[in-house]
Amino acid sequence: MEKNGKRALIGMSGGVDSSAAAAVMVEEGYECIGATMKLYQNEDVNISRESACCSLDDVEDARAVAYRLGIPHYVLNFTEDFSREVIDRFVQAYEEGRTPNPCIDCNRYIKFERMYHRAMELECDYVVTGHYARIEYKEETGRWCLKRAVNRAKDQSYVLCFLTQEQLAHTKLPLGEFESKDAVRAKAEGYAFVNAAKHDSQDICFVPEGNYTDFIKRRTGRTYPEGDFVDQEGKVLGRHKGLIRYTIGQRKGLGLALPAPLFVCSKDMENNRVILGPSEKLFTRELSCRDFNWISREAPAVGEKISVTGMPRYRAKEAPAQAWIGEDGLVHVVFDEPQRAITSGQAVVLYDGDYVVGGGTIL
Repeated sequence: MEKNGKRALIGMSGGVDSSAAAAVMVEEGYECIGATMKLYQNEDVNISRESACCSLDDVEDARAVAYRLGIPHYVLNFTEDFSREVIDRFVQAYEEGRTPNPCIDCNRYIKFERMYHRAMELECDYVVTGHYARIEYKEETGRWCLKRAVNRAKDQSYVLCFLTQEQLAHTKLPLGEFESKDAVRAKAEGYAFVNAAKHDSQDICFVPEGNYTDFIKRRTGRTYPEGDFVDQEGKVLGRHKGLIRYTIGQRKGLGLALPAPLFVCSKDMENNRVILGPSEKLFTRELSCRDFNWISREAPAVGEKISVTGMPRYRAKEAPAQAWIGEDGLVHVVFDEPQRAITSGQAVVLYDGDYVVGGGTIL
């Protein structure tokens, strides 16, 4: 296969997506180096070897795929970085009453920061991952743009909303052009990869079976005191089992016998109370966000309103909105129609058609 003179560091998780991405890069003539990130010791987060992505068994799958492709494979130890930049942020967010998205932090601080720097040390031109999204350079604006994947059902542009211009310029996302997951598996099957039929990972990789409360308690060694469930008027409805257990919009698992369904509408951290209300109390049109990363365009002037569509959580249905930078330096978003359970700590990602305008963390 003719080489194109470019070198790529392939982030290989052991799953079928990153394996297919590696195959595409080899086919396109890149000199490829496979790299699997070691993010934690399985015993440290109390999970079995088979239960999540990034486990020790996944390293063997990635190594087998690299061998099949005839490319070198290395394990990059990012355990300290992951502990500090992802797990600690995750725990802190819950302790402060927010609901984080650790996959965004992993992409931001590990895959496209630590691994990017490692790629540059190895004199690679690109970092490559198995994310479903596209990258495009616009001559007229001189900016690198992040776009939705062709396969909208698998699109992951939301979780890449903090990629910088420099990172986008040195990133390849081969799966963004694939029309279906079946086509990705077919690519893997064509190479007889050991993981061609492997299931996609679903849980947060370091939280076994989604039980984040037990994980946080184990991690911190702290207990989180019980307090009151109250309604919108402050009437006590029962006792909660610690504020970290609850997130905005939650209805199940409250342990209350109520005459009508009530949902978590907010958390009063100062008084250790969970405020419940009917579904209609969860809807709001407005949000503010910090740490906004502009991608497809430069930041607008303060007060200049732009028309966008917005996603206030992963897999949410995007909705028309107006956005602007306030005098306070925050980005403010007002949706045309009320949105359900907008939650502090999640990301809001703004779009212009298929293009990601940018994203920030909801306050």
